[in-house]
Amino acid sequence: MEITKGIEIVDLGLFIKKPKILVLSDFHIGYEESLNIRGILIPRTQFKETVKRLEIILEKTKPKIIVITGDLKHEFGANLGTEWKQVLRLIEFMSKKSKVILLKGNHDAVLEYILKKANLKLQDYFKIKDVIILHGDNIPKHSDFKRSKMVLIGHEHPAVGLRDKAKIEYFKCFLKGKFKGKDLIVLPSFNLLLAGTNILGQKLLSPFLKHNIDNFKVFAVEENKVYDFGKIKKLR
Repeated sequence: MEITKGIEIVDLGLFIKKPKILVLSDFHIGYEESLNIRGILIPRTQFKETVKRLEIILEKTKPKIIVITGDLKHEFGANLGTEWKQVLRLIEFMSKKSKVILLKGNHDAVLEYILKKANLKLQDYFKIKDVIILHGDNIPKHSDFKRSKMVLIGHEHPAVGLRDKAKIEYFKCFLKGKFKGKDLIVLPSFNLLLAGTNILGQKLLSPFLKHNIDNFKVFAVEENKVYDFGKIKKLR
């Protein structure tokens, strides 16, 4: 489904058709180990499922460039054993398919030590024509941002919770709206264990979403299908 002209939603990724750039966000590799350390015992199956789902997206899109908007890993101040192994394995997998560009997220403070093994460096942003891709935890002041007409961000992990009687079902979603005259698209998290932030009730994190977002459109994703849910104000 096209979310805007020339940009298509493909499962949990955004595909810029020309020049074939796939944008992904917020993998939070190591999330399960982080929970295990805190005494929450869950099986560590996320990585296998992540690669399987990503492989389908790559086969559909065949991108020349893959941009990850940040928070590739989960733990803030340390590199856990799982993060070392799985970050490198994921980068190796993607690099066989395409050029990989990694943007720095707020969880990536010590990611650079892992990336040295892969001969990659973190970037603050990536710009192609009038589209700029950022993590989304702060608003830049540089000229590349000011001149851009469209902004793509992660960070927020948007999801929408829809109530059916006593039950609430959550769907990861993309948001499309405006920020100070620029088109803004917010990507969901690629972490398959986290539903995300319920945009209809929870406090939003990104400074790009601190204004009234009632007119933002919601595109929900479930099992590789995309649904246009309309504007947020109609879902409240």
